[in-house]
Amino acid sequence: MDRHNFLRHLHRVYKPRNYLEIGVNDGRSLALSRVPSVAVDPAFRVVTDISCDVHLVRATSDDFFARKDPLLHLRNGRNPFRALARKDPMNLLGADPKLELSFIDGMHLFEFALRDFMNVEKHSRWSSVIVLDDMLPRDVDEAARDRHTKFWAGDVYKVAEVLRKHRPDLVVVEVDTEPTGVVCVFGADPDSTVLKHGYDKILEEYVVPDPQNVPEEVLVRKNAVRPEALLGADFWPGLIRARTLRRPRSAFAQVRRGIEAVRG
Repeated sequence: MDRHNFLRHLHRVYKPRNYLEIGVNDGRSLALSRVPSVAVDPAFRVVTDISCDVHLVRATSDDFFARKDPLLHLRNGRNPFRALARKDPMNLLGADPKLELSFIDGMHLFEFALRDFMNVEKHSRWSSVIVLDDMLPRDVDEAARDRHTKFWAGDVYKVAEVLRKHRPDLVVVEVDTEPTGVVCVFGADPDSTVLKHGYDKILEEYVVPDPQNVPEEVLVRKNAVRPEALLGADFWPGLIRARTLRRPRSAFAQVRRGIEAVRG
């Protein structure tokens, strides 16, 4: 299953009510969305029909998230939950829109991908799903920081290792998609400052010149699950109910067990 087919099925299984995409390129992944969306790319060239209410932003992701209210479109656009937000006395639905499904496919360098994750997490909740692309390079050449191959993953694969090391509260699942794999992250905590405070030291450790020392388990996809197994798992209805009912983070423990069961 390639990444676009995986995303198509993920939209159907998780049924997100909004969508964020970093790295639009020609718009093929954005075309899968049917909900209010925000798409960010400094040089997008959309050649695909788009079937959602979308705010296309021609900017770097760093500049986008530096805006005062980057997700304004999701609050003021044609959101099906806007009417509910008006009737919400505490304005819980409309005041601060939270991302439900995010796809990060921006600059293929570790430090950019890590910052993208940090920024997306600040606008998510534990029931959100964050997907990072190009996380399973097939050889050292594809993992190079200096691109010299047709398919290029860069060194963003390191983000998964950093999240597992510094953020054990998250569940990080590698998925065996073509051509260069994706990672799904569950359990986002917008209040966490671990990565922010450790960012400079993390970069000192992980940003190194080519050739990259890619772990063998990444190259052979030792820990990656089949996309069909993840999409067909039985934790999705519980995750959707928790998202809809805005259940507290303590409810993540039960969903986490279901996710980790798929990971084996």
